[in-house]
Amino acid sequence: MNRLTAAFSSEARKVLRSKILWISILAFLMIPLVGGFFMFILKDPALARSSGLIGAKAQLAGTADWPSYFQFLSQAVAVGGLVLFGFVSSWIFGREYSDRTIKDLLALPIPRILIVLAKFITVFLWCLVLSLLVLVLGLWVGKIVVLPGWSGLLAVQGCKTFLLCAILTMVLCTPVAFFACWGRGYLTPLGFVVLSLIFAQIVAATGYGQFFPWAVPALLSRVAGSAIALPGNIGYFLVVLTGIAGLIGTSLWWRYADHL
Repeated sequence: MNRLTAAFSSEARKVLRSKILWISILAFLMIPLVGGFFMFILKDPALARSSGLIGAKAQLAGTADWPSYFQFLSQAVAVGGLVLFGFVSSWIFGREYSDRTIKDLLALPIPRILIVLAKFITVFLWCLVLSLLVLVLGLWVGKIVVLPGWSGLLAVQGCKTFLLCAILTMVLCTPVAFFACWGRGYLTPLGFVVLSLIFAQIVAATGYGQFFPWAVPALLSRVAGSAIALPGNIGYFLVVLTGIAGLIGTSLWWRYADHL
């Protein structure tokens, strides 16, 4: 436990000293701000046109209320989270190769499995903090815009869906970590993230999204519309299975691969 704590402390210091942390926070906090801006425009399109916020011929779709706003936040974390959380994972694992610090890290008197575990804990805590910041700011922005349709039951259900989408997306970061190690840098895992997004869109459009793990968070957020069924237990099971596979694969890579 002491070695794991030491490994995690080292990873946490790297994150806190980097500019990537603050860039990721600023990037993710744009979600509720943009969502609040859209809700403000939808509340009064005529005012938005007269003030020059949108063009006179702009056609707006959707409703400005709390259910739509919660749905927007969930969709943003499900789709945007795949990109940003994937970038976080690729940075945590890929920077050791890009900065050529992998040899120094492996020379430490700490089992490699604990180093991998410390990195994953750092990834999940980082992504969890980002998600909670978005949710808290989102609630605040919604109150400022004075959206109608608020209720305690709706808030609980909306927050529950948002957090579940965020957690499922975090679980899908483990394969990204494997590709960061296998590709020894950033490009391979980021390419994997882009491909997973593309295939998630294609598979979800065919109606088989629940069988493709990277499409499950988006389906849960209703990004494909209410006509598409929510992912069943098989979808959630495949997400967990994918996360476990990524965790095991990354651990085995650190244990047996030649890092020199």
